[in-house]
Amino acid sequence: MRSRGAWDSPSIGARIAAGMGIAFMHVPVAIIVLYAFTTEDRSYDFPPPGLTLRWFALAFGRSDIWAAMRLSLGVAALATLAALCLGTLAAFALARSRMRGTNALTLLFVLPIALPGIITGIALLAAMRLAGIEASFWTIVAGHATFCIVIVYNNVVARLRRLPQSWIEASMDLGADTWQTFRHILLPQVATALLAGGMLAFALSFDEIIVTIFTAGHQETLPIWFFNELFRPRDRPITNVVAVLVIAVTLIPILLAYYLTRPAAERD
Repeated sequence: MRSRGAWDSPSIGARIAAGMGIAFMHVPVAIIVLYAFTTEDRSYDFPPPGLTLRWFALAFGRSDIWAAMRLSLGVAALATLAALCLGTLAAFALARSRMRGTNALTLLFVLPIALPGIITGIALLAAMRLAGIEASFWTIVAGHATFCIVIVYNNVVARLRRLPQSWIEASMDLGADTWQTFRHILLPQVATALLAGGMLAFALSFDEIIVTIFTAGHQETLPIWFFNELFRPRDRPITNVVAVLVIAVTLIPILLAYYLTRPAAERD
């Protein structure tokens, strides 16, 4: 029988450190959620003097919020679709490739997500100006796709590299062609990785602001609307309501992606 070690039973100090780390990350978010319900509209008095749903009603009645929401959802959906197509193709091309330069190609492929967002934004803006392209809905989609593709690629390539090569060889030996092998062997194995990568890409695209600033022109996605509203103290509770909506929209796909990427035995 395997003895219980430090990894099986973490010390009290490790548990306290973990709790402090979680509190450090999530208490500010909890404060924002709390003050979306406060009756005070200008200050952050604690505890809140009262609770109300008034700000939700006001936020839901503002057309500028809905316009920004629709733009963000549309951009995120199309950027995710582009990422699923291009990221999956790249993963299949590079996952088991033995050609010279594969490592360099892989590095170049994942580089956009490693670079600071402001560098990517400036590069895209310079390319747009050189090509004479005006900022539009499609330039935002293209900007978001640069990092969404990497998310999908990383998920799919990791799953492909864990797939035994013997399964593919056995499929070929049994007379299956390339399409049949892809349909019956590869696709079922990477389906959850594709779904998880798409959900993560959608969440990242939905709340992206740095790259969007350089590619949106005068358009206003929800994060840009949110940023502009921070300088209007009288609308602070409505800003908190929108923050709660952003948290909800991004948290759900992230939780689903986390569930899908867990080992099958841990999902029950």
